[in-house]
Amino acid sequence: MNTNKILVIDDENLICYSLVKMLKGLGYPVEIANTGVDAQLKLASFKPDLVILDATLPDIDGLQLLEQLKADNSSLPIILMSSGFHSDLAFKAFNLGVEEYIGKPYILEKVEQSLEKIFINQQLSQDLSSHHPRLRKKHLPDQLVGNCPSMVDLFKTMSNCAQQDCKTILLLGESGTGKELVAHGIHDLSAREGAPLVEVNCASIPDNLLENELFGHEKGAYTDAGSREVGVFEQAEGGTVFLDEIGDMPLNMQAKVLKIIENRKFRRLGGSKEIESNIRIIAATNQNLAEMVKEKKFRGDLYYRLNMMTIVLKPLRERKRCIPSMVEYFIDRLNDEYGRSVNGISKEAMRVLMDYDWPGNVRELRNAVERAMMLEQGKELSIDHFCQETRSSNLKGAGCIFGCAEPNKVAIVLPVSGISIEEVEKEYLRQALERYDGNQTKAAKCLGLTLDTLRYRRKKFGLENYPAAHDHKVPTEIAGRGVVVGSKKENTGS
Repeated sequence: MNTNKILVIDDENLICYSLVKMLKGLGYPVEIANTGVDAQLKLASFKPDLVILDATLPDIDGLQLLEQLKADNSSLPIILMSSGFHSDLAFKAFNLGVEEYIGKPYILEKVEQSLEKIFINQQLSQDLSSHHPRLRKKHLPDQLVGNCPSMVDLFKTMSNCAQQDCKTILLLGESGTGKELVAHGIHDLSAREGAPLVEVNCASIPDNLLENELFGHEKGAYTDAGSREVGVFEQAEGGTVFLDEIGDMPLNMQAKVLKIIENRKFRRLGGSKEIESNIRIIAATNQNLAEMVKEKKFRGDLYYRLNMMTIVLKPLRERKRCIPSMVEYFIDRLNDEYGRSVNGISKEAMRVLMDYDWPGNVRELRNAVERAMMLEQGKELSIDHFCQETRSSNLKGAGCIFGCAEPNKVAIVLPVSGISIEEVEKEYLRQALERYDGNQTKAAKCLGLTLDTLRYRRKKFGLENYPAAHDHKVPTEIAGRGVVVGSKKENTGS
């Protein structure tokens, strides 16, 4: 018998009857509440391990009750149900922390699968916490986060694609914008959620092996084919195939992928029988496929088939309003993952993150937050622990002052040819240590760093024993490229 107790909050008797019958048949202890008031009483007395909540109740809005439940117990799993599927409601529900959203009329098997998935994940998390308290916790992949208009539109589009069961979807966007998360989100929101999602990185598999990876082979298809092997399109039957970096797929393979999109049939290598396929294909790339078609590097017919439903993910520099919510989300996730208790981020550090253009997009932002949390000893992420490239974003123009010398004496002029930020950082650190004859406390104060940060960077740049008896000269690669480290600008690269 299952020990997990379930509370069903719904005012429709028929719904309650069918759910309770199914749940009791699976061995779950079940209680019913028909109103919000009744639900609060049952929560206190029954103490459920999971709640199935209707979005419409006679005395309270379902989302309002959901918010109350999560405020009282953020770890309580909740499945929200509503008549039909509404993307706006789903977006609000997931932002409030609901685990699953199911539209009515629902399929009992889907409810059962959702319960099983939630309880398995919960058990894995508990096991990891109890048996390996000092190890970094294993988490599910990050979720899409953001409350700016472009993200709201993205969530709506994902919901529509999932519910309409679009068979081919093309995701376009720079590296690090979250294309993989979107693919997973569409799959998880759709009726295919219980079936596999199989990913293939078209750029990482050699051309001569990609066909075998996708379609499989029959026994004896080639020299080493000692037995039949199914490919990705068979493994994902009923579910989703995610073709990442499809712009790197060879032209001959593009033709075969086009065939499976058009006919929903394929053959294994060495096979004569056509196999029917019921899959959704989600393709993604950071390349300009339209230009590649003009240059005959990508098949036009495949591009037009994939382009029927296209989702363009904006780079992070075009949706900076999402950065605060993303940082908050990453801090929460990493607190749990590393067993930390960081409360937030300083205003100065957040200002720097908002000013930076993030060429690596969300992936770079997450890495920056994670690195800062690994270095931060306090309760708030400070500017000291964010990498130099984010801090240097404030140095916009020759008049910007940065460094430990007197104001108006040291300016950084960025040459057209670019510069090594790490070499600049190393040079300032060297100068500060030299100025104070190796006194780390004074050098740290001069550079606006904590003592721990200065020690970390001193070790990073191999300056533990500096200063020593040697000629202190500005490295040629810095002085020759326009970085002014004295009171005179000797070379601006112009």
